Amino acid sequence: MAPFLARWASLLAKPFGFWLGALALAGCHDAARPAADERRVFRYNQPEALSSLDPAFARNQANWWAVGQLYNGLVELDSTLQPVPSLARRYTISPDGKTYTFVLRPGVRFHASDVFAGGKGREVKAQDFVYSFKRILDAATASSGGWIFRGKVLEKPDGSISDTAFVAANDSTLRIHLKEPFIPFLGILTMPYAYVVPHEAVEKYGKDFREHPVGTGPFRFKLWDEGNVLLYERNPDYWRADRQGRKLPYLDAVAVSFLPDRKTEFLTFMQGKLDFLSGIRAGSRDLIMHPDGTIREDFKGKFTVQKAPYLNTEYLGIQLDSANLIGEQAIQGRALRDKRVRQALNYALNKPEMLTYLLNRVGHAGTSGFVPTALPSFSEKEVPGYTYQPQKSRQLLRAAGYGPQRQLKLRLSTVLERKEIGEYLQKQWADVGVQVQIDINQSAAQQDLVDNGRVAFFAKSWLGDYPDAENYLALFYSPNFSPAGPDKTHFKNAAYDKLYDEARRTQDVVKRTKLYQAMDRIVVEEVPVISLYYDEVVRLTQNNVRGLTPNPMNTLLLERVRKE
Repeated sequence: MAPFLARWASLLAKPFGFWLGALALAGCHDAARPAADERRVFRYNQPEALSSLDPAFARNQANWWAVGQLYNGLVELDSTLQPVPSLARRYTISPDGKTYTFVLRPGVRFHASDVFAGGKGREVKAQDFVYSFKRILDAATASSGGWIFRGKVLEKPDGSISDTAFVAANDSTLRIHLKEPFIPFLGILTMPYAYVVPHEAVEKYGKDFREHPVGTGPFRFKLWDEGNVLLYERNPDYWRADRQGRKLPYLDAVAVSFLPDRKTEFLTFMQGKLDFLSGIRAGSRDLIMHPDGTIREDFKGKFTVQKAPYLNTEYLGIQLDSANLIGEQAIQGRALRDKRVRQALNYALNKPEMLTYLLNRVGHAGTSGFVPTALPSFSEKEVPGYTYQPQKSRQLLRAAGYGPQRQLKLRLSTVLERKEIGEYLQKQWADVGVQVQIDINQSAAQQDLVDNGRVAFFAKSWLGDYPDAENYLALFYSPNFSPAGPDKTHFKNAAYDKLYDEARRTQDVVKRTKLYQAMDRIVVEEVPVISLYYDEVVRLTQNNVRGLTPNPMNTLLLERVRKE
């Protein structure tokens, strides 16, 4: 470790107040503000690994949170999950839905950096977005985000992206041309993959841009000692101000720790050494909450607890394609291809009871379709799902040829963090005569088995990439077969595909919602998945934190956060 990094690592081992002064000495303030103190440094922990500070690789929440403080895109989501202007001050969409025109906000500059002449960040231009978008599509970049444009923007006859897909008409005007209307496109542009980066920094650092980020966001990079600490400082040149005209952000710095153990993370928060905690694991959840989800008296007032619907559906998937199932998995696959069996497995589950006993009612029971409660098309009335009916489950199993003389035996493939839920489901299925063995895999192995169709029955979750039901319903569109696409179950239904094609071109919101609901009803009827519950995000904050509110995407937005 370099001497400078070693010094910071040693500082973090000391009491927090000790190294606040060091933050100030390192430059975490501008001349117009006093040196940093605890009230202007926001501290959070990142238990999952952070792989990159390059938005081209922002494929998980850890990376989303980190890059979200450093960069901006053309548009962003407001509190109702609607796309609104960000670096674009306005935009228009052509009547045919295929041309998006963005007029950029003047005066926005990249962070001060030695990649620019004189070290001063230069102004963002439309050509920077053209560069950034083409970069994530470039095979040499190896970005995980190219899918946000592939199949959507103009393409050449060979399927590659057209030279006219992204056009800088002038320094302040950008046009994006789609090959056909795709209504959720603005939502996609709010994702970190679509953030703007300067070519100068990428060209200088190459693959090392991951640890030398230069963006336009409210904070700028200071230090990343991987696995130990990540430090950001306030961007004094940030383009946004509050309603009173005060420049944002309010904070002087952001300090991120990397404690992998959730219990240690919780204790650190309880000791006041973290300002924020997202998600509470079982043991800690029981300390804070009663089974009905209310806060225990001992913890009331000690910190702020916030809950909100989360764009995440926890589900069980059923592989409907036998191509890659072998041996015992192939035998199970044949049984599960009988729709009556899939329906019986669903009716056997008491999902509200599961939420109470295992999750302190954090979440909403999966008694509708696959689309979660946070999205407008969710409706238990329009998309009625499966309720707990064990007798009906037994009847369906008998109709499928299973009973005391011929017991149905299955294996559920899952990961350790879902083991407790798997064991609960196992007991419920045993009550209707189905024997299910729980197979625990490492996360990477589980992902590989599911993506390549080698397990017949598996536990998964789908966390929305952008806030539109299309992102969830894409999991059942047959051209999206995994491993290349998100259709993990290889569900194929001609009526469904027709509705999906119509919905993604339909501009009328009411009509599109009805199409989404019709698609979700097909998912309920055909049961390629069993929706267990629609998740909620639970956030704990210290009582002196202001301006940090939960949202269904569980994004971390710090530019308006302050500490009192």
